[in-house]
Amino acid sequence: MLREMLDKMEAEARKRNAPVFIHSEKLEPYQVLIAAVLSARTRDEQTSKAVEKLFSRAKSVEEIAEMSLEEIEDLIRNVGFYRVKARRIKDIARIISERGMPDTFEDLMNLPGVGRKTANIVLSYMGKPAIAVDTHVHRISNRLGIVKTKRPEETERELKKLFPVELWNRINYVFVGFGQTVCLPRKPLCKECPIKDLCKKIGVRAETFESGDR
Repeated sequence: MLREMLDKMEAEARKRNAPVFIHSEKLEPYQVLIAAVLSARTRDEQTSKAVEKLFSRAKSVEEIAEMSLEEIEDLIRNVGFYRVKARRIKDIARIISERGMPDTFEDLMNLPGVGRKTANIVLSYMGKPAIAVDTHVHRISNRLGIVKTKRPEETERELKKLFPVELWNRINYVFVGFGQTVCLPRKPLCKECPIKDLCKKIGVRAETFESGDR
């Protein structure tokens, strides 16, 4: 049932051209890392604009490391806390240029501004078993009734219990794409949802969210 749910969610999100699919599939691991740093406390559409501007200007991690702080700030100015993020991005780019791209949870967590969600996003993108829980994953998991949690860390732990390891890497990008296009934060498109029947079976009636109160 969970695999079927993911399949339907992904198909619908792709049909609706979810931004997460358009951008992430063209990125290198270091770009996914920087994009995740940019996304903190920023709307998806603003993150996408900043990602496009930054990577159109810099074609390699070495180029980002060599850019001035002011230039990075100017390119990502539309995201929240852009000055703080610009410093972190420059530091991350310098570290990767010198040491190579980290590929373990511990090494990623040691990078400036990288938390559990970001580390798991990168690991998942690199094909390593991980579940990255962002606002979309946390919101949709609870809406569906798959989990009943208050914190992202709790959601990650519960999802790991429910989903087989071979599905872990799909969860974030599928849920994000679905959250960007169908299961919106406010006024989700429940009547158009391809898993609304499954949603009811799991224990949450889709109509509950028609008012957009979550």
